[in-house]
Amino acid sequence: MFESVLKEVVDATEGAVASCVMELEGVPLESYSKPDSTFDIKNIGIELSIVVKQICTAAKMLDAGEAHEVAIVAEQFTTLVRMVTPNYFVALSLDPRGNLGKARFVLRTRVADMARELA
Repeated sequence: MFESVLKEVVDATEGAVASCVMELEGVPLESYSKPDSTFDIKNIGIELSIVVKQICTAAKMLDAGEAHEVAIVAEQFTTLVRMVTPNYFVALSLDPRGNLGKARFVLRTRVADMARELA
């Protein structure tokens, strides 16, 4: 369902290694990792679902509106999370030298297509 879009997102972003579409309750819908990657994007997505859900709740409680994007920058990788619908998100993980700006652009431009698939 989403594998071709996720592959496109990874291939279009310098330094990207994997991407997934997840439900906020931690249910993975689809994922894609580069063939030579040992990166476990499904487990990352499951763990991120807890954090993303809390961020969405906090944004509403603070009257900040809907959360759209979250970036987690760690020593070994950076993961960019973009909300697709109120219940689903896409995550894109990059190595430390990855192009975060391009990742943000690519995800922002592909989210509408993903949202239509989920409707």
